[in-house]
Amino acid sequence: MKTVLALLALILLAGGAVAGDLDTLAAWLTGSFSSAAQAEADSNYFDIRLEMARIWSDRDDGVWIYVEQAVGTHLDRPYRQRVYRVTQVEDDLFKSAVYSLPDPEAAIGVWREAAPLSGISPDDLTLRAGCAVFLRKDELGAFAGGTVGRGCGSTLHGAVYAESEVFVTPERIESWDRGFDAEDEHIWGAELGPYVFLKAAH
Repeated sequence: MKTVLALLALILLAGGAVAGDLDTLAAWLTGSFSSAAQAEADSNYFDIRLEMARIWSDRDDGVWIYVEQAVGTHLDRPYRQRVYRVTQVEDDLFKSAVYSLPDPEAAIGVWREAAPLSGISPDDLTLRAGCAVFLRKDELGAFAGGTVGRGCGSTLHGAVYAESEVFVTPERIESWDRGFDAEDEHIWGAELGPYVFLKAAH
């Protein structure tokens, strides 16, 4: 009987650790990030700022995050605004679905608010089909992955589809977004490797 109870305790503890990985990933993904150090060291990269704020914390259908990305010299004019819904697919696999906002301009700067995007709901968002990022926890505890196949459509600069590769640790997010044409030729995005966004200390 003691052996059975001990095994049950181990199973419960293991399950709790696995379940906690979603909270860990969410904590690592949220905050203020900057590629300024990378841009200073390598002129191939720009100083980009990334703000990621938890939204709709009362929901139980995943972790929802508002994302705002802007050039460091034009923080009031972000060039990308999205909402991510992060869910746990398997013990060590996580999915970050990507959504567009109904009125991006109205959302500029809401990451500073106590309850960002409280005036809208997931029903107001538009899913960017095929653009989900799948992250797997590696042997060192980091989360790494990317999009799958050519399903994430893009028309930027004549591209047909986009790919993203992502690597997440407690201190940084590495993100390599690239667009390709129908012949799989690289059209836009960093050529040499991912942007490295260092997390600001609070």
